[in-house]
Formats: sequence, C-alpha cells, structure tokens
Amino acid sequence: MADLCFDELQVGFRFAPLDKGRITTAHIMRWSAAVENWHRIHYDYRFATEHDKLPDVLINGSWKQHVLVQLLKDGLGHKGWLWKMKFRYKKMDLAGESLRATAEVTGLQVVDGLGFVTLGILLLTDKDEISTVGTAIGVLPLRGGRAVPYPFERKAEYAVLQLPADD
Repeated sequence: MADLCFDELQVGFRFAPLDKGRITTAHIMRWSAAVENWHRIHYDYRFATEHDKLPDVLINGSWKQHVLVQLLKDGLGHKGWLWKMKFRYKKMDLAGESLRATAEVTGLQVVDGLGFVTLGILLLTDKDEISTVGTAIGVLPLRGGRAVPYPFERKAEYAVLQLPADD
C-alpha cells in the first residue's frame, strides 16, 4: 500500500502477510554469509545435531528480525516510517520450515499532526506455531496532512507513545 494514510486504518486492520515459504539450508547459509555469522549451527548439520544437540540447522534470529522489518516497511508503504519495534523469539526455527509474518493494528494515536500506529507482530510457522512475537509503532501521514519527516526523529511530544511492557 504505497499510499496508505493513517485515516484509512482501524484497530483490527491486518497488513498483508509476508510469506517467506520454506527456508532451506541454502537460504540460511546465504544469510549467514551476508551478515558474516559463521556459527556452525546455521550451516553444519552434524555440528548442530551432534555437538550442540539441536534438532537441525537453525534459521538465524537476525533473518527473522529482518522479515518483521520487511513486513512493516511494506505495510506502512512509501509514506510511512517504522519507528520502534521489539520482539521475543518463542521457538527455534529449523531448516525446512516455512515462515510467514503478520501484523495487526492494535492502537491508533495522533500526536504532533502525525498518525502513530501500534501493531502486534508475529512470525508463524506453517503449523501456525508462534516463532516470534512483538510490537511495533509506525508513523503515517494524516489525510491532507504533512509528510512524515525523513529522517524521522524523536520529539518530546512522542514520549506518550510507548511499546507495551513485556508479558
């Protein structure tokens, strides 16, 4: 939604999910190389299973974080800005699993002439198991309002906008 504006949203609105499909060891190895994470649990099956006693090679946590950021960037569109995000890993994700990210609007607030959107975010397996859970705050323009500043910078008035405490 390249032209999404704050006024179009309501609590319960869901961004289009981001389905990454089945994540193979080749995907994991390429990500590991790109971010220079050479821990063997991300590419060496024998090491992961025999030495570290894991069930398989693990999908990188940094890759899962990237997927959530991609979902929110795409959902907020060209006029929006992802301002804050926090999350927790709930399970290990293994090579061969399919993952998809979802986001649902849980709160809306106008501050300083901008629309702040609180979102519940999830990364789910193909079995609908929660892999990663979190919350984010995005910023969107109001219909007919000013553009979200680039870069987006914190102001004192934004102190009222907080991510919820962990449960």
